[in-house]
Amino acid sequence: MGATAESGGPHPYADERAALVTEIAAAGALKDPAWRAAFTDVPRHLFVPYWFRPGPGGYERLWSEDPDPRRRARWLRGVYADVPLATRVRDGVLLSSSSQPSLMARMLDELEVRDGHRVLEIGAGTGYNAALLAHRLGEEQVTSVDLDPETADAARSHLRRAGWAPTVETGDGARGCPRRAPYDRITATCAVPSVPPDWLSQCVPGARILAPLSTGLIALRVRDAGHAEGRFLPTPAYFVPLRGGLTAPAPRYTGGLPRTALDDDLFRFLLSLSTNSLDPHEALALWHLEGRPRRERFGVTVTPSGQWAWLDDAAGPYAWPLLGPGG
Repeated sequence: MGATAESGGPHPYADERAALVTEIAAAGALKDPAWRAAFTDVPRHLFVPYWFRPGPGGYERLWSEDPDPRRRARWLRGVYADVPLATRVRDGVLLSSSSQPSLMARMLDELEVRDGHRVLEIGAGTGYNAALLAHRLGEEQVTSVDLDPETADAARSHLRRAGWAPTVETGDGARGCPRRAPYDRITATCAVPSVPPDWLSQCVPGARILAPLSTGLIALRVRDAGHAEGRFLPTPAYFVPLRGGLTAPAPRYTGGLPRTALDDDLFRFLLSLSTNSLDPHEALALWHLEGRPRRERFGVTVTPSGQWAWLDDAAGPYAWPLLGPGG
């Protein structure tokens, strides 16, 4: 299921795929053999027929059918390298990308899916992640939604070419996909400034939500349609922002902060997580006071009356509101 014959044979680039899987596993991901099988079987090159390399003069397009064999070789090396790839650019602005495969593998591991689970993916991207989910769970269990019609159409096309047919909807990811609910798992491949309430209302009790927030990955357990809580994973994560009904807060002015702090990934995580809630200097004082806390010490609580981020304890002294839907 999902195999496609091409001019290179029934399993083109199998060696490249195997090398990528070995590299991802060596990085500590793919602990579940079912996910290792998915990454081995699903051909990434069918989902990234072209990608854009940034340069001083803008983006350079590399594609699978370039008449120059050296450029085709660069395309292939990128596709099976453990790196994120820009896949949709408009007027010099990055709209969509294919995430770093090892990060995708970690997120799929952390999603904790089981046979029979129904999964909603926010951000269809190239369709590659939906194909991996379909390989693991069955395509009827997987729904993907993307705001951009061109991105959704391209994802459907890539999936068909690879032999998969999960549901791909065009719509605002912040609103989920109610017609296919309820879901046991929701995963996002785009960053959100807060947790969309519609996601919770479309989940079964006990569902797990995994989404990029700030520059981390929040893993929430859903109690009911209005309540969820969880902590950040240790993994840093940088994703294209979700477009649609959620408005990201504008960055705060950070003049006067020491360069050593601004260059520190963990402080920038706290600064982003507390935007519009903590003064940057207040955030810096907290960061020093608490011994430069790592991502996994932070969490998020969602209730019908609001949601907030916290350090160490949801009921502790260090908590601040997250920006609500619509800004």
